[in-house]
Amino acid sequence: MNLDDALKTFINESRELLEQMEEALLGIEQQPDDAELINGIFRAAHTIKGSAGLFGLEQIVAFTHVAESVLDRVRDSLLVIDAELVAILLASRDHIGSLIDHLAQGETPDAATHRQGSELTERLHRYLNQTPAAARAAMPVEHAQIPERETGRVADTDNWHISLRFGREVLRNGMDPLAFLRYLGTLGRIVRIVTLTDDIPALSELDAEGCWLGFEIVFSSEADKATIESAFDFVREDSHIRILPPRSRIAEYLRLIDALPNEDMRLGEILVRCGTLTPAELDSMLEMQRQGDATEHAPIGEVLVEQKVVQEPVVEAALVRQKQIKENRNAQNASIRVDSARLDQLINLVGELIIVGSSANLIARQIAHPALLEVTYNMTRMVEEVRDSAMSLRMVQIGATFSRFQRVVHDVAQELGKDIRLEISGGETELDKTVVEKITDPLTHLVRNAMDHGIESRAQRAANGKPEQGVLRLNAWHESGSIVIEVADDGGGLNTEKIRAKAIERGLIAADAGLSEHDIHQLIFAAGFSTADAVSNLSGRGVGMDVVRSNIESLRGSVELLSQAGAGTAVRIHLPLTLAIIDGFLVGVGRERYVIPLETVEECIQFSVTELNLASGEAGYMDLRGEVLPCVRLRDVFDVRHSSATRESIVVVRHGARRVGLVVNALYGELQAVIKPLGRLFEAAQGVGGFTILGDGEVTPVIDVARLIELSAGPLHSRAGGLPAAA
Repeated sequence: MNLDDALKTFINESRELLEQMEEALLGIEQQPDDAELINGIFRAAHTIKGSAGLFGLEQIVAFTHVAESVLDRVRDSLLVIDAELVAILLASRDHIGSLIDHLAQGETPDAATHRQGSELTERLHRYLNQTPAAARAAMPVEHAQIPERETGRVADTDNWHISLRFGREVLRNGMDPLAFLRYLGTLGRIVRIVTLTDDIPALSELDAEGCWLGFEIVFSSEADKATIESAFDFVREDSHIRILPPRSRIAEYLRLIDALPNEDMRLGEILVRCGTLTPAELDSMLEMQRQGDATEHAPIGEVLVEQKVVQEPVVEAALVRQKQIKENRNAQNASIRVDSARLDQLINLVGELIIVGSSANLIARQIAHPALLEVTYNMTRMVEEVRDSAMSLRMVQIGATFSRFQRVVHDVAQELGKDIRLEISGGETELDKTVVEKITDPLTHLVRNAMDHGIESRAQRAANGKPEQGVLRLNAWHESGSIVIEVADDGGGLNTEKIRAKAIERGLIAADAGLSEHDIHQLIFAAGFSTADAVSNLSGRGVGMDVVRSNIESLRGSVELLSQAGAGTAVRIHLPLTLAIIDGFLVGVGRERYVIPLETVEECIQFSVTELNLASGEAGYMDLRGEVLPCVRLRDVFDVRHSSATRESIVVVRHGARRVGLVVNALYGELQAVIKPLGRLFEAAQGVGGFTILGDGEVTPVIDVARLIELSAGPLHSRAGGLPAAA
């Protein structure tokens, strides 16, 4: 691999690890005892440090090492993770991200970055200099208590414990039990030894050549388990030997298990590789397992715990690691990294293929050759499958974007002095990666706006009988072939009178204007409009909601605002699933043709001109099975001439909860449409979301249904911008 490519891979993977680290740090405030979250944070830091070392990135290695050391003490229960430590670790995560950003840009970290790193290093060192005793004194009782081992006669927590029962034939085989104990003393220090005589029979039954003794030994040594076990190599087969490690070794075993490479391993292999189980013990336990009931073999983990060969926490950690390795391997096998530019190129090529396929299909119909029609039909079907496969490559779950707002809510809530909880649902909803990238900024503004303007202070909420903790919700779901993203809060709702007063003050509306509550609420989308009493870091400058709306509309989407006084506000963003290729419905008005997004089409109705009385340029209504359906003529919207017809059709379209009937002259059927953006000449045109190229080469407008539904509330001809008939 080229070094530059490897460095890019390191940068991308480090950013992903930092996102995982941030998510775990934000989650650990609610679950401080979750060992898996703590291990996840440690693994992220450890991986970044190790990878940075391969590239000689000493500044990243040095700082990450300090943060990793603090996390290591947390894992060993020598430090309690609280809100203050979480804040420092979040700041450390940001600093590592800043160093990686400088690396990605080919820059040397500036003085401000160095100063920030020095301050954070000093704060982290305070936790490293904290004595374990002081740390343990601050721990909750359930962490401070250490259960005694079930070892028969002796309970110990700081040293090795050896339970030794020599076989009956040891003496006859020429072995001296005391010699083994003396040799054991060369590997460490025997702190205490208890001789067990319970098995010695009555004198009349005593076999003087048999060994009847057992020992419980408290042993202090720096040797590993395999070395200690090797002291009894010559009597292992005839004796019963159990070696239990000190508590400090258990923490080491857990660290070693966590650091094992991502290789497929059996449980026994994991325990042997971390040193908590010796090969001889594993063989013995496997033999014991095989000797059990052939129909119901107990899992090896249960056998190890039952026989007190390995502690239960170590077995559980090994099982968790085994599962993680399997999941990581499956994830690696299931996905590869692809440059987004290559995906964009693929989508463009698929779009061109669709246009060429439409041309071939049109020619086949004109020639009316049966074999050619069959071939073009099959080709069209295959092109559709290629299109769907290509589009699916760019589809990503929005949950990853939602999760980033955990940090935004955490930081902004602290800045505002409010207690706010973020609830996320619908994270599995998928949409185009391009849409996700462009929706992040509008969502950020809506989230911050809801926290600043929407959710009240603790005192206000308490006075209103609400819980002091406010709730902000991010939700997403599919609706009629599009995606809806909702940002909702349980705050006080929009202040209608205040919005009206500000609008009158700014000259946006007349003082005697008779606007509905819904229309007044829409005024917050006016450029420069703000109800904030003072300018702050979050609001007050009147820049935001108008930008949000324009950004959403540039994605062929729309914004819906719902608010109830005292109950909260919800902003719903309606977006297309993709910006590149859609299924469309082709209609005709006079000599012109238009494409309507197929997911918005509910039904088509044919009627006589006399059945619907629509004056030119005005909206009308019809009775659709007992329901009132607003109707508009596309010829009036787009100023199409020569479109008279004795019979017309209505295409019923829906966007969100609203429907409208579009009056057209002809229905041509479904097609695949490759959407091309509007040129500068047509940027001001209303009711058009883009253009597509038909099989005969004609450039045809794609209808913006959401905008047309909005325009259906009033006179259309004056609002539509007078789009030329043949764009």
